[in-house]
Amino acid sequence: MEIGAQLYTVREYAKTLDDLSNTLKKIYDIGYRVVQVSGTCSYEPQWLKDQLESIGLKCAITHYNIDRIANETDQVVNEHKQFYCKYIGIGGTRNGLKNGMNDYIEFCNEFKPAGKRIAELGLKLMYHNHHMEFGRPAKGQPVYLEKLSTDFEPEELGFTLDTYWIQAGGGNPAKWIKKLSGRVDCVHLKDMTYADGQTRMAPIYEGNMDFDEILAACESAGTKYLLVEQDDCYGEDPFECLRTSYNNLKSKGL
Repeated sequence: MEIGAQLYTVREYAKTLDDLSNTLKKIYDIGYRVVQVSGTCSYEPQWLKDQLESIGLKCAITHYNIDRIANETDQVVNEHKQFYCKYIGIGGTRNGLKNGMNDYIEFCNEFKPAGKRIAELGLKLMYHNHHMEFGRPAKGQPVYLEKLSTDFEPEELGFTLDTYWIQAGGGNPAKWIKKLSGRVDCVHLKDMTYADGQTRMAPIYEGNMDFDEILAACESAGTKYLLVEQDDCYGEDPFECLRTSYNNLKSKGL
């Protein structure tokens, strides 16, 4: 498994191409060799390819424009192939399941064809969860995340499981990683702690989650990329938060 940095963590330092280039260099200097490109300024695929190659990084996965994934699928695949990225990431349903099954059905109708086409072209569509996917359409029914895993074929949809949001949704991250074994090539590592009367995100091994168990689950589930992410650093330098996570993970032999 390779450790990567989710650039959404440092999105405030990636609003222009110059800033994004400098941010990629800082990520490399911390020790990361893999990134997820998400939350950054717009970029041309060739520009990103050149930047990654010159710095010594590779892009494992993106979060890409949801409309383009659905409506310009072939072009999106070709763009990802330009910078050698296998996984096309989607951040969730359009409305965050606020409309329950209506949103769910709309998502399936729109992205099942896209996922199938992406697979035909040699790449893979990946779905990133938040906490809302652990709600149920009705009492006694499976949670939405489980429904997605059965309504989409494995080749049509993988899962970028997010450890923090699984926990926030009332799930057990390690169990869900094992449950979706073989479909979790990319996992977002994000710790949870409790401070100032609220749950907070934290660097890996700086919170209260059992990351020894989570990492063992990732290993057994065939995870390829462990992507460190911290949406909110609560005033701390996000690069230093990424550094702490990296050092803690490397101390575990990764």
